[in-house]
Amino acid sequence: MIFGNIDYLEEFGFLEDSVKRCFAYLKAHDLISYEKGTHEIDGDRLFVNVAEYTTTTPDNRFWEAHRDYLDVHVMLKGKEQIDVNFIRNMELKEYVKKDDFLPMEGEKNGSVVLREGDFLVCYPSDGHRTAVEAEGPETIKKAIFKVAI
Repeated sequence: MIFGNIDYLEEFGFLEDSVKRCFAYLKAHDLISYEKGTHEIDGDRLFVNVAEYTTTTPDNRFWEAHRDYLDVHVMLKGKEQIDVNFIRNMELKEYVKKDDFLPMEGEKNGSVVLREGDFLVCYPSDGHRTAVEAEGPETIKKAIFKVAI
């Protein structure tokens, strides 16, 4: 996983071109004005899900990972904690191919707090639990780019 802020993208020159496309799209479009839902960028190879929800306690959330897509979470408004752990440390459940969803159970190894402009890139080995409150419940808006791998 890679945690950073869009103000320092020059430090992330090593990222895959497909991930760099996410940041180029972000800079060229006003995603905060996008409606919730899926927005196509390059067919099923690259698209963005705009999400808006209220963060909650970890007990109300679930662990996940993906095999077919990288997730690039970019915070547009608000503050959200994302708990992380490597899938090798988790109890893996049955993979749901049609949703590219690998559910799992376990404990966090760490957390990041996304604030406006922060991003988190999650690879297939990165389990993550999103929508966790950082300092109490908060309504947030974020973009989750889905990058085919």
